[in-house]
Amino acid sequence: MTAPLVLASASPRRLDLLRQIGIEPDAIAPADIDETPLPGELPAPHVVRLAEAKARAVAARHPGAFILAADTVVACGRRILPKAEDEATARGCLELLSGRRHRVYGGVALIAPDGRIAIRRIESRVAMKRLAADEIAAYLKSGEWRGKAGGYAIQGRAAAFVSWLSGSYSNVVGLPLFEVAQLLASRGFYPHCAATS
Repeated sequence: MTAPLVLASASPRRLDLLRQIGIEPDAIAPADIDETPLPGELPAPHVVRLAEAKARAVAARHPGAFILAADTVVACGRRILPKAEDEATARGCLELLSGRRHRVYGGVALIAPDGRIAIRRIESRVAMKRLAADEIAAYLKSGEWRGKAGGYAIQGRAAAFVSWLSGSYSNVVGLPLFEVAQLLASRGFYPHCAATS
């Protein structure tokens, strides 16, 4: 019998993405760690550090389970953009990303029941069209940006702003599904299939 799978995330998007590929976690256990970047920390190592820290924090509470943790960072150059919790932050992110390319880094960590950990880093590149002031205002009014890294959700209205994408789309949403599926399979996890409607 396959050991249980614990998703170390409170993100409804990550749960929906897992279900999209037929994987239903046995438990949801948010890690609740400090996600503040370290002084001088670059986006790529930051996202990997957080994914590993989340996995280890939750593994201590769920011995003998598969622990899947992930983190997503939107980066403009060397700068890590925040998760937008207020309108001013969201506006600043959108104005910065307008008319330019940026990177979305995904970090995935999986701890197997025997305690071994595997970590992957995924990079997607995204180009956003130049946004007019009224487009930004309308997007802010939608509230869709709240809690989103970089102040936008590619799976929602912001899809109309994205002119080009290279790499994993699901990574930009919040969980790189190909890499997650490969990682789970390589560690002997056989999915409990999510019900389909």
